[in-house]
Amino acid sequence: MAGSSNSGWRRIVAITAILLGGAAPTWAADPGVYADRIVFGQAAVLEGPASALGTGMRDGILAAFAEANAAGGVKGRKLELVLRDDGYEPAKAAAAARQLLDQDKVFALIGPVGTPTSAAMEPIVAAAQVPFIGPFTGAEFLRNPYKPHVVNVRASYFQETEEMVERLTVDLKHERIAILYQNDSFGRAGLAGVQRALTKRKMELAGEATFERNTTAVKRALIELRKREPQAIIIIGPYAPAGEFIRAAKKLGLKTVFVNISFVGSDALAGDLGPDGAGVVVTQVVPFPRDTSIPLVAAYQKALAAHMPKAWAGFISLEGYMVGRLAIQALQKLDGEPSRAALLKVLSSGNYDLGGVTLGFGPDDNQGSDAVFLTRIDAEGRFQSIRSLQ
Repeated sequence: MAGSSNSGWRRIVAITAILLGGAAPTWAADPGVYADRIVFGQAAVLEGPASALGTGMRDGILAAFAEANAAGGVKGRKLELVLRDDGYEPAKAAAAARQLLDQDKVFALIGPVGTPTSAAMEPIVAAAQVPFIGPFTGAEFLRNPYKPHVVNVRASYFQETEEMVERLTVDLKHERIAILYQNDSFGRAGLAGVQRALTKRKMELAGEATFERNTTAVKRALIELRKREPQAIIIIGPYAPAGEFIRAAKKLGLKTVFVNISFVGSDALAGDLGPDGAGVVVTQVVPFPRDTSIPLVAAYQKALAAHMPKAWAGFISLEGYMVGRLAIQALQKLDGEPSRAALLKVLSSGNYDLGGVTLGFGPDDNQGSDAVFLTRIDAEGRFQSIRSLQ
């Protein structure tokens, strides 16, 4: 259902509807609510150089929905997900959001991916008073000022960049910190966070450089930052340009610490870098996806293996699973028939225990988690959970 030029995605959505129990609608209250099912929509990047981000979120959400459906759904209703590819471009994201609301008649948008794309969609869903659940971005504009229709799961980019600078300055005593960022609202959100953290410590950037969205053109940025002789480079971008930059920098013999924000797409970055990934740091906003001592992670791995066996078990799909589980628990809390207003009301306050990981919301707080974790790629290309950069 992704558009006339993309029949492949139409087939995927149709198959998804069949697998998740989509009988023909017999009645509707709010759009997307039927006697036997509730239909959500996801507009995300599903093709192109950032596609692992959208497909990872999709897989996690579908695993959570399928797990609930296998147990009878939510109060007898199965959950479905309609997909539309936005190509990680704002104009396409806005069009996708309108299609999901006007044509697909979804109940809520869930798991959107990206800052510029979320910025394009958010006014549309705000005007329609539609829940905007679990965007894969830590951008501040979705948190402050408070937006009651937006439900954030992850920590903010300000929190991630604060942790980056804290660890670089305290653990490694670094003073020369530079930044490479995507030249759009996402990159500038990360830049603002880094500058904020440095100003707090009476420091300034050692250098900054940019690249364009949906490209891997980072050569000029590398030349510029190399001249600055940074001890560390913070990268605000997805895995393809980040990987290209790190690989080229190491080839040139640049001795620096590379620190990436969670949006990078950790597993795709490690796969892209191969041996060049050793020592690369990524901040995360979800628990370590191999730590099955956490009930949430154990349930996630089981659900993914059972319902999405070809999906990659990693940080992004775990976040998607958390977003799906949150939506399910919120629906289970509702009294009477599901409605958009009722869903937002139960999500505006209270705690949600996802299994050893609790999300908390308040009247003026639409962000469930403040947790930021450190990870580093080892010599075998695997992520390790770490507490310090030393």
